[in-house]
Order: sequence, then C-alpha cells, then structure tokens
Amino acid sequence: MRATNELIIERGNGEGAEWPAGTEMPSAERAVLKNALRLSLVVLLVLAIVWALVSHREWFHDPARVRAAVLSWGPWAPLAYLLLYAVGPSFLLPGAVMTLAGGLAFGAAWGAIYAVIGAFSGALAAFATGRFLGRDFVRRVVGGRFQALLERLNRHGFPIIFYLRVFPIIPYNALNLIAGASPIRFRDYFWATILGIIPGTVLFACLGNALWHPMSPGFLVTLALIGLCFASAELYRRRTSLRL
Repeated sequence: MRATNELIIERGNGEGAEWPAGTEMPSAERAVLKNALRLSLVVLLVLAIVWALVSHREWFHDPARVRAAVLSWGPWAPLAYLLLYAVGPSFLLPGAVMTLAGGLAFGAAWGAIYAVIGAFSGALAAFATGRFLGRDFVRRVVGGRFQALLERLNRHGFPIIFYLRVFPIIPYNALNLIAGASPIRFRDYFWATILGIIPGTVLFACLGNALWHPMSPGFLVTLALIGLCFASAELYRRRTSLRL
C-alpha cells in the first residue's frame, strides 16, 4: 500500500510537476529551474544596463561626473564608490573611468586602495555569475570568438588572466564571465586577478588624481609608467610564448 503522503507523478499527459515527498527534485525539473534562473539573471543585467545608459550616460565617459555622484553621498562616499565599482562593470561601465574617478575623488593613495577593492570585488562577483550561467550560456552571450580562450584557460589559466589584467585588451567584465565559465581553477583566477589588477589600477588612480594638473610632471610620469606597464606585460607574453 502506498504511504498516504506519497504523490503520484503523471507523466503521460505532460502534467505532474510533483515528485514523492522526501526525494530529490528530478534532473529535468532542476535543469528547467536553473535555466529559468539564468534567464532571469540575464534579463536583470540587461535591464540594469539599459537603465544606466538612459539615466547615467555621462558616467560612461566622464570620470568627473562619477566623482560628483560618489561625493554626493558625503561620509558614505567611499562605500558608495566601492559598491558602484563592484557592480558598475556588469552594467558596462568602463573600469578605467571608475579608477580615474577614484583618484579624482579620494586622491592617489585612497583612490588606489578603494579602486583595487572595488575592482577585485566586481571580478569575483562576475566570476561567480559566469560559473552559474555555465559555459554554453556565456559562449552565446560573448560570442564564439572567445572559444579558443575558454579552452586555453584550462591549461594556462594563471598566466593568461594575469596578462589580461595588466594589459586589458578584452573588456573587463567579459573576461570575468569567460573565466567563470571556463575550467580555470578558482585559486589561479584569484591570485592572477589580485596581482594583475594592482599595477594598472594604482597607476590609473594616480592618473585620475593628476588630472587636476594636466601636463604636470606627475601627470607625464604616470602616463609613462602606464605605458611601461603595458609594454612589460606584452614582453612577458612574448617571452613565455603565451597564446590567447
């Protein structure tokens, strides 16, 4: 005799979203639920991007406007900046603009510290998003041109991520999503990201602070150091024969 709390699943007529009490959700139902959550996440991201483009278009090209918006929070300005940097790249807000805004708002030292924390937090969040969305889903979003990169991250995860952090030839958040969807070990992603973002982030924060005095010696030296940073990354890629 069936237990009174056991549910009968009707499969023949396409109905029956229930399963016996105390058992796990069937794989088909889990797949449907996960795909629904993935789609919902993508829709939310798209809506957030549209909102940012419509209501704060100036943020995408003017670090001074980002600075003004952040400082309007008064004593909470550092926290507002950290949160904006953590989620901004997911809305396609350029990381370079955010870092320059940090230098403008808080000076070279604190601007660099806040920018590194914000950039790293955003990288971890986007990586987790890529892991959740899965390889096939991310590949459809970013396009097939990054397929080779997905494959190589499995074998050369640390040096590739490190190089692309120092020399950002791939959009910041696209790289985070690709890494999350790739087989790269989290440990490699973690250390390559934190070590790779520090040089450029610190220099761009210094550049943002120097924007108050364009063409000053500090401004020109910072520009030269940024060029040296990029050149060193490219030399590293060539010496290690790293392929992207």
